[in-house]
Amino acid sequence: MNLEGLFELQLMMFILMGVGFFLRKKNILTAEGKRMLTDLVIDVILPCNIINAFSIEFNHDLLMAGLQVLVISLVLQMFCTLISAFCYRKVPKRQRMILQYGTVCSNAGFLGNPIAEGLYGSLGLLYASIYLIPQRIVMWSAGVSYFTESPSRKEVFKKVVTHPCIIAVFIGMFLMLTQIRLPGVVSRSVKSLGSCNTAMTMMLIGLILADAGFKNMINRITVIFSVIRLLAIPLAVMLGCMLFHVDATAAGLSVVLAAMPAGSTTALLAAKYHGDEVFASQCVVLTTILSMALLPVWCVVLEQVF
Repeated sequence: MNLEGLFELQLMMFILMGVGFFLRKKNILTAEGKRMLTDLVIDVILPCNIINAFSIEFNHDLLMAGLQVLVISLVLQMFCTLISAFCYRKVPKRQRMILQYGTVCSNAGFLGNPIAEGLYGSLGLLYASIYLIPQRIVMWSAGVSYFTESPSRKEVFKKVVTHPCIIAVFIGMFLMLTQIRLPGVVSRSVKSLGSCNTAMTMMLIGLILADAGFKNMINRITVIFSVIRLLAIPLAVMLGCMLFHVDATAAGLSVVLAAMPAGSTTALLAAKYHGDEVFASQCVVLTTILSMALLPVWCVVLEQVF
């Protein structure tokens, strides 16, 4: 495994957050600018990024090669959904929705592909693209529903299915399954907009942190969440892979992606839907900091186990 790329990606995340932090502290970006930037990312940049992520070759050989990874990812999403339903019942609602989303949706959507390629080469990149399909669907369906409040389930369903990111998932899956390609200029435009996702998302977290500060970032709730996100979930995946004798590369990749920190979109959705965006940013930053130390440890453990 090549751990150099892993450290570089994590360092880049903190540099981008630092840029956002600086821009807010210097009031170059105001509170109103932060709200507009949040809408831009969720309504335009993220949907383009999702559509572009589904642009993979889909054939019989790919389906068979990635079947184990797909099954692992599906089971993991169900497992995480159960955890999120029962582990945070005593937490206040504005924080509970964040913990639930952060448990179901890791940052594998951002870090997954480059880390998989850096550790396992082209085969890892192939498997990661398949692994992320269930998470992308859950992320913008059940995930968004944690933040959505409406008078009835019908209204909640309507808000979820009309969300720009859910529409993007539908479009992406259709294009992947049919192997239809967008016209060149459209494809390049979507890719160009989607490529802004990393920088814009991490800068927004920096903007939020500039208003919130780092005070009380480490507390009982965030520590318990970090243990669940970074230790319990990947451990469950590793034990399951050992029990069912999953292929070494597929197993290793699945554990590494399961050990990712809380998704950066946690803070974005909290800001968008009036959740506790300060708490959300603290969860993202704390789990990201801890993951810098724990991901290399997981890689060493995987080399010994598989």
